[in-house]
Amino acid sequence: MSVFQQRDNSALCLPCQSRHRRGRDRTIGKAPVTEVKRARGDVPDILPEPEPEPTSQVSDFENSYNYVLSRLAGIDQAIHKLNVGHYTLDVKVSQLIDRISRLDAKVGDLEDSIQEVYQHSKDNRKEIGRLEGCQKGHKMGYKCYLVYNSLADYAGASRKCLERGGRLAMPRDRKEQEALADYVKAFFSPGNWPVWLGINDLRSEGLYLFDDGTRVTYFQWRKHFLSSQPDGGKRENCVAMSSDDGDWWDHYCDRTMNYVCEFDDRVAL
Repeated sequence: MSVFQQRDNSALCLPCQSRHRRGRDRTIGKAPVTEVKRARGDVPDILPEPEPEPTSQVSDFENSYNYVLSRLAGIDQAIHKLNVGHYTLDVKVSQLIDRISRLDAKVGDLEDSIQEVYQHSKDNRKEIGRLEGCQKGHKMGYKCYLVYNSLADYAGASRKCLERGGRLAMPRDRKEQEALADYVKAFFSPGNWPVWLGINDLRSEGLYLFDDGTRVTYFQWRKHFLSSQPDGGKRENCVAMSSDDGDWWDHYCDRTMNYVCEFDDRVAL
């Protein structure tokens, strides 16, 4: 190289020299990167994104159509299963209803049998009570009287007499009254225990009726200047007889006392 050429190179302007150096640095700086990439292999660090496959509007429609068809087929199969299950359930319900109907008929027959047995039992109890009343009690004409030494209110005593096939004693005239009074006095002697008679004025104050609804025409009220009967007014509506003298007294119907039943000695009530 000649002296003039060296001078020419050295005489380059400063900006030109600066650009020249930068270009050289870039060239030098890129060399290590290239070597690193080569050292790692042929596969780059960042893979390129795959290109999307081309789609068309027709293919999307076909896919949607096929999906809808598959869903409809599944729904149709499920509906078929539901129909089969519903039919099976309907058959079982019909069979159950038929069994219940037969069972209901049997229950009805059983209830009828129970009612019949119950009625026979009631009739037998009434007949036994009537026979007992006439065998153990006091006979007076076609009637039989039997005292029950157990406490009950008026309604309870009336019900118990009916259950035994009788009714509370209802003396309808002087002869029956005297016969009943003598029997009750002998039963409780020497004490004095009142007994319920089948007489009351519950329907209308002062209108005394027997338990069978007939009107009382003969009375045996106690007559005394200190305690003339009846004296209870609307409070005392049921009649009892004293055992010592046979007089009648009106009492509260819920009072508990002994009672005397009468039975028909001719036919069973």
